[in-house]
Amino acid sequence: MMNLYHELSQQCSKATTEKYSTSFSSAIKLLHNDMRVPIFNIYGFVLFSDEIVDTFHQFNKEKLLA
Repeated sequence: MMNLYHELSQQCSKATTEKYSTSFSSAIKLLHNDMRVPIFNIYGFVLFSDEIVDTFHQFNKEKLLA
C-alpha cells in the first residue's frame, strides 16, 4: 500500500509541475534521471503553498495553508 501511495504522490507532483510550469518541467527533464523524481516531488510539494501566498489575496491564506 505504501508503494501505491508513493507512486501516486510522484505522479501528482509531476503533473502539477508540468501544468504550472512548462519551462521548469523542461529544465527538470534535462537533469540526470536520478534527479528528476526528487525535484518534481519537491516542486510539486511546495507549489501549492507558494500559489496560495502569491495569488489568493482575497481568501484567508492562513486557513488555506492549514
